[in-house]
Amino acid sequence: MVMIRTRYAGQLRVEARHVPSGTELHTDAPVDNHGKGASFSPTDLVATALGACIATIMGIVAERHGIDLEGMSIDVEKSMVTEPARRIGKLDVRVRVPGDLDDRQKKLLEQAAKGCPVHHSLHPDIEIPIHYEWNATPVASLEAT
Repeated sequence: MVMIRTRYAGQLRVEARHVPSGTELHTDAPVDNHGKGASFSPTDLVATALGACIATIMGIVAERHGIDLEGMSIDVEKSMVTEPARRIGKLDVRVRVPGDLDDRQKKLLEQAAKGCPVHHSLHPDIEIPIHYEWNATPVASLEAT
């Protein structure tokens, strides 16, 4: 069990702490929902969690099979809907995998991505297409994208 502690800081901003590590992050409501958009919104964190989870699970499987994924990048484009309620409607995932992998390795990594616990935790009404770009240029840093 992991404890996440949150505190409403006012003006639609929230502070969150991962209690075991002490790491903190802040959220802000998006501009289209009365906020300033100065940081991740709570639904942005869902998209972030999905991308990070897919990368982590693929990384676990890659390490187990001697596949180098360093420089892999994952973009998650979040689309909101308003009916029947304001919620995430689609999380479009693009996985760019560097290296020259064979068909068996690609299938192994695709299966790993489908096993992401965040993906399995999301409501089935959310569309989550996953697209792969194989033999992609490695990404050195987030600023490089």
